Amino acid sequence: MEPENALEIFHLSKRYPLFSLDDVSFSLERGTIMGFIGRNGAGKSTTLKALFNIVHPDSGDVSFFGLPYVGNERAIKNQTAFSAGAFEYYQNKTLKSITEVTRRFYEKWDDAVYAAYLKKFGLDENKTPAELSEGMKVKYSLCLALSHNAELLILDEPTSGLDPVSREEVLEIFLSLVEQGKTILFSTHIISDLEKCADSITYIQRGRILASCPVAEFQNRYKIAHFAHQADIDECSLNIKGIRRAKEGFTALIEKQSGADKQPVDESAATLEQIMVHLEAEKEAETHV
Repeated sequence: MEPENALEIFHLSKRYPLFSLDDVSFSLERGTIMGFIGRNGAGKSTTLKALFNIVHPDSGDVSFFGLPYVGNERAIKNQTAFSAGAFEYYQNKTLKSITEVTRRFYEKWDDAVYAAYLKKFGLDENKTPAELSEGMKVKYSLCLALSHNAELLILDEPTSGLDPVSREEVLEIFLSLVEQGKTILFSTHIISDLEKCADSITYIQRGRILASCPVAEFQNRYKIAHFAHQADIDECSLNIKGIRRAKEGFTALIEKQSGADKQPVDESAATLEQIMVHLEAEKEAETHV
């Protein structure tokens, strides 16, 4: 029987002089898409790199398809694909020569799939990374990641630098892959992308996991209250999680169970982006108290 989760992370920690990844734990169900969100410097890239020992964690365990990473590295790497955004290496080698080296590491490399993605992304194998735009570098990195029939894709900012049309193409690819039974974990700052394709989100804030749950469940925890003046907020007895200035007045994030239904508050549903922006405002306010 196959394990229910494609990825499980247990109490992952990594300490630096000015930043700590602190007791990170979450799991990713097979056949789903999870968005990994947080501010710049929150720990997203550190976490993703720690999964493959690119960053060596101080403590914690990682399991892929029920197998611990330690001792099963080769088998796991053949079932997973990792892309760290734009391609950074061998800037003066042709894409063709880079691919020739890369394909040797994967038992299930598929030349037909690779050729199809080259065509779809409009990539010229005779060019070098130095000749590509940032968006095209991202597409090439994705092309490599998608060409060895991986069961799990872990992608760091895969839509970074892409124009809106190209982002839609990538998201459509993600949805198609999940229909085939694949599993995807990707970090992003473009929260609207998550609302189009993600089943769940994991939100990291200053090195700690703030939430890891289905997207709808996370959104249903909150709503946005609208206030004309600061004084209106000061007089409000709601449990406010963060305040931001708006074009007209202020917006505040409130938890649904905080009693807003009993008070005359102008409110609306909260988007993922609004929730994140307001929760970060709350954290900033705590820091400056």
